[in-house]
Amino acid sequence: MSFVEPLETAPGVRARMSKQKSRDTQIEVDLRRALFAAGLRYRVHRRPVKGVRREADIVFAAAKVAVFVDGCFWHGCPEHATWPKNNAEFWRTKIETNRRRDLDTDQKLADVGWLAVRVWEHETAAAAAARVHEIVLSRRPG
Repeated sequence: MSFVEPLETAPGVRARMSKQKSRDTQIEVDLRRALFAAGLRYRVHRRPVKGVRREADIVFAAAKVAVFVDGCFWHGCPEHATWPKNNAEFWRTKIETNRRRDLDTDQKLADVGWLAVRVWEHETAAAAAARVHEIVLSRRPG
């Protein structure tokens, strides 16, 4: 077993980071409400494809659409990403690893006929829902 050296972090930063939600964030909940109001039905926090250990935030199985709501900090948003000065190497590695995993997930899903749709946390729920709605309708069978 390897020992991981704890990061040097100010108590306020540590407290704030520990409270970050990984699921059911405000944008996720707002997006789900908007999609439901538009008449779409979906599954929440599911693995779209067996054997692919990646969980989507919203899944439309019939249309083979998996929606991922990505946090600007955690996934390196091109508009809002920040690179912390404290523990800079750790955070750069963490965020770049997340970005590579996102691309890998998108490819693994595409390889089996699924479409991964990425929604940034800064997007409005209405705009994201309109985009997802259009995609789901265009991919529904029949």
